[in-house]
Amino acid sequence: MAEARGHVPDPQTFGNPETGHFWREAAHGRFVIKRCTACGKHHWYPRSHCPHCGGGETEWVDASGGGTIYSFTILRRGGGKVPAYVTLDEGISVFTNIVDCDPERLSIGQRVTVRFWAEEDGLVVPVFAPES
Repeated sequence: MAEARGHVPDPQTFGNPETGHFWREAAHGRFVIKRCTACGKHHWYPRSHCPHCGGGETEWVDASGGGTIYSFTILRRGGGKVPAYVTLDEGISVFTNIVDCDPERLSIGQRVTVRFWAEEDGLVVPVFAPES
């Protein structure tokens, strides 16, 4: 994945110190998610215990970066971003934004790929764009 090089927020800013690794990796252009070592299932949002089996051993893994649009809404003042849920190839859904697109041409089930968007304050966040 592309090198993003943004700043890393204080994890407390997002209300959960368990997400610090996620933001550090995003700042370097890597999209990571959690997987349980006991049951092997991925989960989102990042947390120390598996929501599927309750196991306390989870690990960070690179996500494929691909997925499909599950749901979205068009905001006429969206600043170039379309809020959406994307179901990752790993089977979990994340709330994100779709960028670099004509919102009128988006559709449920459409393939998208992760990109990294630098916010005005320099924070780098994973977003998705339609596959070509």
